Amino acid sequence: MPKLLNPEQIHSYHANGYVAPIDVLPREKAVDYRRRMEEAERAWGPIRAERRAYKPHLLFRWAAELVREPAVLDAVEDIIGPNILVYQFTIFPKEPRNLGFVDWHQDATYFSLKPDAQITAWVAASEASLEAGCMEVVPGSQLLGQFPHEDRASKHNLLSRGQTVAVPFDTHRTDFMPLVTGQMSLHHTHILHRSGPNNSADRRIGFGVSYIPTHCRCTSKVRVTASLVRGVDTYGHFDPEPVPKNDYDADARVAHAEALLRYNEMRALIYA
Repeated sequence: MPKLLNPEQIHSYHANGYVAPIDVLPREKAVDYRRRMEEAERAWGPIRAERRAYKPHLLFRWAAELVREPAVLDAVEDIIGPNILVYQFTIFPKEPRNLGFVDWHQDATYFSLKPDAQITAWVAASEASLEAGCMEVVPGSQLLGQFPHEDRASKHNLLSRGQTVAVPFDTHRTDFMPLVTGQMSLHHTHILHRSGPNNSADRRIGFGVSYIPTHCRCTSKVRVTASLVRGVDTYGHFDPEPVPKNDYDADARVAHAEALLRYNEMRALIYA
C-alpha cells in the first residue's frame, strides 16, 4: 500500500520519469525553511558561497530536518522502498530577474551509482512558476539510459562545470513542472531536464535532495558518504554522515568538508 502517492502518480513516475506536483509541506512550513536558510545566509554569507549549497544537511539543522520530512520520505519510499539514504543535497536559488539557467542534463552523470535507482526530490521553498524558471523535462527519456555530456562554458549556467548533453535528442514534447511553495516533484536519475532563467520578482528557491535505496553503491574507488534517513542499512556501501548539533558549528564544518572532499574526488575521476 503506497504511503503518499496514488497509483496514477506511481505509474507516471515509472512511465514518464517524473511526477509533479506533490503536496508535501504546508505553505507556512516551507516558508519557514526559506526563512531559516536566509537567516543562515545573513549570518555566514550566500548559500552558494564556499560550497554551502552542497550537502547543507551536514551544516545546518534546518537542512537536516528538511531531508527527513516524513511526507517527502513517504513519497520517495513509494518509489524506491523503505530503506533510504541521502546521497547529495543541493540548494538551487535563482535570484530575481537573473539570467542564471540550468542546461539539459541527467543527474546520473555526476553520481557513479549502480543500480540507476537514484531519485531527486525537488522541494519548492518559493514559487517555481514558468516565469520563475521551473524545471522542464523530456518525458520518457529516462528509458533511453545515460547520454554523453560535455562541458560548455557559460557564465550563466548554474551547473558547476557548465555540462550539457553532447548529442542531439528529441525535444518535440517536453513538460514543465511548475510548483507552488510547499509542493515538490520527483524525477528519475536519467530523465533529461533543464530550467530557464528566473524572470520573476522573487527568488526561486528549490531544495534538490538526491535519495537512493541502501542497496545502491558508488562504483568509484573513492569511498563516499551518505545519510541514512529512513529504515536500516544492511549493506554499508557508504560511510555514515553525522547530524549537525548546531548550525554551522566547528564539528559540522569539519564533517561537511570531509564529505565534500570525498565527493569531489569521486567526481574528478568521472571527468579524468
